[in-house]
Amino acid sequence: MPDLFYLVRKWWKQIAAFVVICVLLVAAVLFFKPSKYLSVATALPASSYATDKASVFNQNIQILYSAMGTPDDLDMIVGTAHLDTVYISVAKQYDLAARYKLKEQGDAAIRKAASRLRSNSKVMKSEFSELKVKVWDVDRLLAPELANAIMNKLQSIHQDLQNTNNILLIKSLQGGKEKLVTQMIDTAGAPDRSSQIGQYDKLINEYQLLVDNKTPVLITVEPARVTDWPDKPKRLPILAATVVLSLLFGLLLALLLEKRKDL
Repeated sequence: MPDLFYLVRKWWKQIAAFVVICVLLVAAVLFFKPSKYLSVATALPASSYATDKASVFNQNIQILYSAMGTPDDLDMIVGTAHLDTVYISVAKQYDLAARYKLKEQGDAAIRKAASRLRSNSKVMKSEFSELKVKVWDVDRLLAPELANAIMNKLQSIHQDLQNTNNILLIKSLQGGKEKLVTQMIDTAGAPDRSSQIGQYDKLINEYQLLVDNKTPVLITVEPARVTDWPDKPKRLPILAATVVLSLLFGLLLALLLEKRKDL
């Protein structure tokens, strides 16, 4: 097997030329690739007990539970972030089809814009059990707006899901109240149901308050902000890796050529 120093002495010009060519090619690709700015929105899960009527209207129960949720509360939200619904909504809100200068029109343009937004985004649960919404965009001013919009959309979707049960309960209570009122009106000598109707009204008002308040699912720790320096592509690390890899490949190629000579 040829000595490494011998290989370098004999083939250094060819190896150096190979490295320079590889670096120039990669640099050209990186030069024409647009810079993308990263913005990150961070939130923590709110306690799911905050949507329970008993925990809201009973002070003794309130002190038993923390306002913060558990890391498991983020799993469903991260799962929702894989749905196209989130990105289509944000794409419509910011007219991304026009911003991205897409040739398609109508729904096709919206779907393509949403797909591009999704490919430039990442929603994840961090090692510190925080929800991170990351968005990369060539427009450093637009990137934080999109990250915050995705976070807000996730908040809205799960708020609506939480309110669904309370809305159904309100309808059920309203139906029960109407039956009592009908009985009092239609049945002669029916007992007075005013106290029961009052209890129904109280429960309806309490559940309606929960629905109207839209208890938060996420507590924003840090909204996405404008960044001054691009995050992608990482030109210096890529060029450094190119130098190392092309140098190793050049040495391997020189070794193979040297072996062929000996055969």
